[in-house]
Amino acid sequence: MAGPSLRPHVHWAQRHRELYLRVELSDVQNPDVAITDNVLHFRAQGHGAKGDNIYEFQIEFLEPVEPKPVCRVTQRQLNITVQKKESNWWERLTKQEKRPLFLAPDFDRWLDESDAEMELKEKEEEKINKMKIESRVPKDPFKHLKKGYLVMYNLVQFLGFSWIFVNMTVRLFILGKDSFYDTFHTIADMMYFCQTLALMEIVNSLIGLVRSPLIPAVMQIFGRNFILFVVLGSLEEMQSKPVVFFIFYFWSVIELFRYPYYMLSCIGIEWKPLTWLRYTAWIPLYPLGGLAEAVCIVQSIPIFSETGKFSLGLPNPLNVTIQFSFLLQIYLIALFLGVFVNFRHLYKQRKQHLGPKKRKMK
Repeated sequence: MAGPSLRPHVHWAQRHRELYLRVELSDVQNPDVAITDNVLHFRAQGHGAKGDNIYEFQIEFLEPVEPKPVCRVTQRQLNITVQKKESNWWERLTKQEKRPLFLAPDFDRWLDESDAEMELKEKEEEKINKMKIESRVPKDPFKHLKKGYLVMYNLVQFLGFSWIFVNMTVRLFILGKDSFYDTFHTIADMMYFCQTLALMEIVNSLIGLVRSPLIPAVMQIFGRNFILFVVLGSLEEMQSKPVVFFIFYFWSVIELFRYPYYMLSCIGIEWKPLTWLRYTAWIPLYPLGGLAEAVCIVQSIPIFSETGKFSLGLPNPLNVTIQFSFLLQIYLIALFLGVFVNFRHLYKQRKQHLGPKKRKMK
């Protein structure tokens, strides 16, 4: 059983609006701190000068205070902040003139009245300067309109890619591998819509509506649209190949996390599981998507070579034909370079949002 209650060492300091009490108790358990009739009542189990025991004390304040103290427990001590009802300087802490033996000044936080007034004046000047700076910054009359546009854009894209993902998943469960061969004819219209709308992300970055880097956005959007419109859209032979399923599936899964994350960010909401998925899911999905696009290019090269589609014949005297299939081989190299650039960009973003945070010193 614990021994009789004891009084801990308490250090105090003040400002014009607040009182600070530092109770010298470590490993505090079940602290009971309350203010009734302008008297602070304290009781807690902790380790103090007399070892592990129950410690308690009472302080009747010199002048009225607010009845709701704020407590913060650390491993070494317990801090109590009490708000004064009126902003002024007290000549002492307690109503009784003789200072209790357990109470002493907190010299780490102690200020004379003149120093406290100087501190208060500096804080007020800092607040005024901050207000002046904020008043100089021109207010954007279209702020809410821009925010509404970004929310709607990300919502529409999320719904579009969600439709693609759900449709492909259901068809996969019902039809199995047979769903691979007609993916393009079933999904292409919605994918055309989403990827055409994605061009707005480049515009948003160009006009400063969002702070996303321009180059990664251009590389991803034009790379996808090249695969979708030029390679798949122009060759019927490619539209029935299984690789189309994997390209569309990887694209849609990545966007299921990206667009809702940006949509919530527009309205100042952060959901930590979604943030983690946004900056983690791309690690396996992005390389897999790039690999599927590369397979698509490799499979299309013989078809473009046979048909001569999009090949460019130069006039005499050169009389040379530039095969589109040759350009695709160059694009294949650029594809892997683009994957590397975007992978590096996304990795930096992940470190910024999910990396270890430096602890603030208190």
